[in-house]
Amino acid sequence: MQTGSTPHDDRAGVSANGGLGAQARGASGRLLPEIWMQDGAKRVEQTLARLLCAEDDGETELMAAMRYATLHGGKRTRALLCLGAGALADTPAYMLDDVGAAIEMMHACTLVHDDLPAMDDDVLRRGFPTVHVKFGEATAILVGDALQAHAFLTLASLDAPGDNRIALVRELAQAVSAEGAAGGQAMDLSLVGKHVELDRILVMHRMKCGALVRASVRMGALCGIAEDAAHAALYCALDRYSACFGLALQVIDDILDATADTATLGKTPGKDAAAGKPTCASIMGLQAARQFALDLLRDAGEAIAPLGPRAERLSQLLQRANAYLFKHAPCA
Repeated sequence: MQTGSTPHDDRAGVSANGGLGAQARGASGRLLPEIWMQDGAKRVEQTLARLLCAEDDGETELMAAMRYATLHGGKRTRALLCLGAGALADTPAYMLDDVGAAIEMMHACTLVHDDLPAMDDDVLRRGFPTVHVKFGEATAILVGDALQAHAFLTLASLDAPGDNRIALVRELAQAVSAEGAAGGQAMDLSLVGKHVELDRILVMHRMKCGALVRASVRMGALCGIAEDAAHAALYCALDRYSACFGLALQVIDDILDATADTATLGKTPGKDAAAGKPTCASIMGLQAARQFALDLLRDAGEAIAPLGPRAERLSQLLQRANAYLFKHAPCA
């Protein structure tokens, strides 16, 4: 595994310190979201390919399966959140790319394990057969385990001060702990077939999906800004932003599971209803859930408004989520 961090060459108007050149801005001088998001996702993809480059020993398919799980596309929302928060301190792009890649490895780990027969039992992910379908269940379990380890190895090997690396490792570990994604998945499984209050669903979503979104934002900021008394207001704003945004993403996913087709989802639609899972969409109704998602995205925007132009990229990610919701779940 290659763990060294080296600055990327300039391309597409992006400099080694993460600054965007003139071609990434429109006539008004505003940052063009399609430019920085496409470039950021591409850079993180290249970083993942570099970090997951060890060859198998000829007797196993583990690394091939890890690359399959991680490099088959996706919107890279969590990595982009990291990059967007990193712009608050003009953090070097090469550092953000490695941190974003570590986050995407961890996200892929959670997806591979969620898809297993003992969990959500899905056969499609991003339009491709899930890892356990293609490589077998035992390999899929090991893929998730190895991706988690490689995520932490990447953070531990960053070209950054020790305090920064410890803070990043702690943040990511907490996001997937029993208080985060693992606990959220356990709660999700425990609620199948039950009639529950909406508040319990929201708690589960904040753990299962929201914790990693929160970590993505905080890790981008932690690359360059210490979480101390002088920056308490900043981290308070980022935590409110990520809490609203993370919950909105899961509510949108609930809506699309009930309304979208396989081509849109990249996975099997209608799985929640078929499994008897209570969701925001099933409890609130589709239109109320849609409005709830819009309100959450608005609240997220209000949270970072005081941060001004520095938070432009984080604001643009909200706009992308809004546009995605309007495109795939229009008003009835």
